[in-house]
Amino acid sequence: MTPTSLPLPRLRPSRPVEELYRCSPLGDRLAHTDLPVAEWLGLALAEVWCQFEPRLAATPIVKKFEDGSVTLDDYKLYLLNMRQQVKDGARWITRAASSMNDRHLPLRDALIRHAAQEHRDFALLEQNYVAVGGALDDIRCYPQNIGSEALSSYIMHQGSQPNPVHVFGATFIIEGLGATKAGPWARALMDTLGLSQEQVSFLHYHGENDDSHYDNLVKVLASPFVSAEMAPRLVRTAKVVGRLYVLQLEELGNI
Repeated sequence: MTPTSLPLPRLRPSRPVEELYRCSPLGDRLAHTDLPVAEWLGLALAEVWCQFEPRLAATPIVKKFEDGSVTLDDYKLYLLNMRQQVKDGARWITRAASSMNDRHLPLRDALIRHAAQEHRDFALLEQNYVAVGGALDDIRCYPQNIGSEALSSYIMHQGSQPNPVHVFGATFIIEGLGATKAGPWARALMDTLGLSQEQVSFLHYHGENDDSHYDNLVKVLASPFVSAEMAPRLVRTAKVVGRLYVLQLEELGNI
């Protein structure tokens, strides 16, 4: 239930609340916290995800992953396009950490731990690309596509703002993809193309580990750092990142 006494936008769910929670990577983990802002945020982010997911599924590369029509060249193009954006991920996380003041030290700590866990993830993409026949120099020199540039630039700008608590909206989308999509995509690639787990290790790793990262996100979203003033800004960030992530996948090869 959305509290009416808080200065929060009124939520008008597009479908039954229980269905929204089933759709969201967060599930209903914020629904029973007895924290009105966290409860509002859990439902608002569920709505964002349920709007984002069909757009994601409509992109040509995700369609191919999920309907079994993906080719090895499709997968190689995906790896080429994801490498630089993933490398930039550690940069925006550490930028956001450096933008937190002393009153936000727990968030700075959380971001630094996250960056330490993932700052070498781009190397998995390089390894996967070489393992399916690509040349290492090709993936290392491949430019960002236009969607990746927009996505990385937007999140870096947001992470440069003072005390950018709202960047956890980006975490909601990106880690949510790992928690819900990476594992099925890895299995689909293995089934369709006969690839080994080592050839899809980037997707496999995130499919195995991003759900635990979401546990940390829940702690942040239910913390006092996400105020009634900050919560709508965090949701807006999630909306923008979702649209730009889809753009990135729509623009594979457009450099």
